[in-house]
Amino acid sequence: METMTIGIIGAGALGSNLGRAFAKAGISAVISNSRGPESLAKLVGELGPTIRAGTTLEAAKADIVFLALRWGDLKKVLGGLPAWNGRIVVDTTNPVEWIDPSSPEASDPANPLAAYGIKAVDLGGRHSSSVVRDLVPGARLVKAFNHFDVRLLPQPTVSGGQRVLFYSGDDADAKAAVRGLMEKAGFFPIDLGALDIGGPLASLPGPLNGVNLVKIS
Repeated sequence: METMTIGIIGAGALGSNLGRAFAKAGISAVISNSRGPESLAKLVGELGPTIRAGTTLEAAKADIVFLALRWGDLKKVLGGLPAWNGRIVVDTTNPVEWIDPSSPEASDPANPLAAYGIKAVDLGGRHSSSVVRDLVPGARLVKAFNHFDVRLLPQPTVSGGQRVLFYSGDDADAKAAVRGLMEKAGFFPIDLGALDIGGPLASLPGPLNGVNLVKIS
């Protein structure tokens, strides 16, 4: 079977650590950001030969596209991309926005995320992947890689076991492809079911968000 191409849109903490996880496993991918491939020279130099820099459009044309963007940038970036035509999109985002450290919100006792410099976005009762689904019409959407500290992504094995990654989606073949990537990268995947079931569980403020499980062999 022909190997699927992988694109990563976003090269901040999440995108760069996805790149590190894939590079460590010898998985090839194109990574992009809003500033262009030249700005990623240092990162791809660190990651090695399997990860190369490309444009956002190039990353978006891959068979499996990882959305590693800030929540507030999703609509703008995705609105400028061509039709998805059944390609697999992996939503790795959480619905949060950054807080100005000098604002009163930075020390709001009612916000448990204030210590991390973020606050949850009010989605009017919707879960975040249902919003993302509307932004990528024609894509086969899978929710994954979003439920623990992104700095742990390059460390799939720990304490003699495998770090657990949750995933959910409505297309069996798309989920199988993402699961295969997780396994190749060294993680232990757990299927949470359909997007409208698993998405709310693993995304903020769901009960599995922030959970860091290790499957001991």
